[in-house]
Amino acid sequence: MLWPWVAHWITTALLCRAAAQYSSDQCSWRGSGLSHESHRRDVEQIYLRCSQGSLEWLYPTGAIIVNLRPNTEPSSGSSPGVHACIKPRTDSQGAQVYLEWAGDLRLLLGEREQAQGTVHCFSLAEGSLFVEAVAQTDISRRITAFQYELVPSQGPGAHMYPYLHPGIVPCKPCSDEEVLMAVCTSDFVGSGVIRGVAKSSPSSASSSPTTSGNNDHSSVVVTLSRLFRQKSGVFAWGGARGRGWSGRVNIPLQCGVRPGGDEYLLTGSVHYGEAWLGCAPHYKDFLKLYSTAQEAGTNPCEMDTD
Repeated sequence: MLWPWVAHWITTALLCRAAAQYSSDQCSWRGSGLSHESHRRDVEQIYLRCSQGSLEWLYPTGAIIVNLRPNTEPSSGSSPGVHACIKPRTDSQGAQVYLEWAGDLRLLLGEREQAQGTVHCFSLAEGSLFVEAVAQTDISRRITAFQYELVPSQGPGAHMYPYLHPGIVPCKPCSDEEVLMAVCTSDFVGSGVIRGVAKSSPSSASSSPTTSGNNDHSSVVVTLSRLFRQKSGVFAWGGARGRGWSGRVNIPLQCGVRPGGDEYLLTGSVHYGEAWLGCAPHYKDFLKLYSTAQEAGTNPCEMDTD
């Protein structure tokens, strides 16, 4: 539904040059509603062009539009294959977050929901974020804050990331091509064993402004004898009596895991400081696959498997 006052705000924001103020940081933005003149009906436009970052709006008043753009795409183009996931800070309050497209608003994240730290995902093709301050008699100590990440909806292991899926995550093995590509593109790549299940908990995840639900996952403890690459320090040296790298990896609960001595190639992504499993074939099967691809010259990248 197109609300008249929303259309007025958005039109004014697009036409009024004085209304547009841009952050010098392409990844994160921090601003204050105290600098907003109460009689003006404009909406500040914010452009963030990184794969991840944050927003912090102190003493929110009025509204802001947050445009998330991959730095590999034209600024005016939509990115149907890319999703944005936002995670509010648990002390975030003072505003509600909508998806805006051509003046139409859909609620993505209510003010009260933000205290749960729930992750919400949406396609960039669905529009921009419209963050509207909630009317308050006292705006002191009100801060609206969240982190964001841009996540490809396709690719090796993407089907295992539950925040992108409103229903049950399909627990299908990766194809040979996906395994070889996962070695090149994953945030972490290593070989090791699953020691045990650390915990099971609901990850409050919503993958659509109109469809939401909880996706249970298991956090498993793994020990890696080889660590080929990791994006951040999710695996630390010295686990299991100092014989390798140890860490935790999240796996959708319905996929099930059996701790034991089998060695796996473990690949996956890191989101908000947590590792999520992607492709995970038996390591001996991967070695055969990699050797065959190397001889044929079809492997997309090189790695030292010795």
